[in-house]
Amino acid sequence: MTNRATLDRIEDDVAVLVVDGREVTRPASELPAGAREGDVLDLDTLAVDPEATEALREEVRGAREKATRGKPPPPSGSFDL
Repeated sequence: MTNRATLDRIEDDVAVLVVDGREVTRPASELPAGAREGDVLDLDTLAVDPEATEALREEVRGAREKATRGKPPPPSGSFDL
């Protein structure tokens, strides 16, 4: 088991963390001040790991660019839902 988690979201007063592909919850009050979605946290201390967070963000940016490469941008303007 890993000792890292990714902060997926905060719902009301509950932080939803992804650990080894599973969602676990912790009280949002246990998170460090300024923690935000996408941050990588050390599970022992719940401190944000800035290097791991930036590496994850770069990985996501790369995957997003690869997925949209060669595709036209979505149309702008209004639309009905």
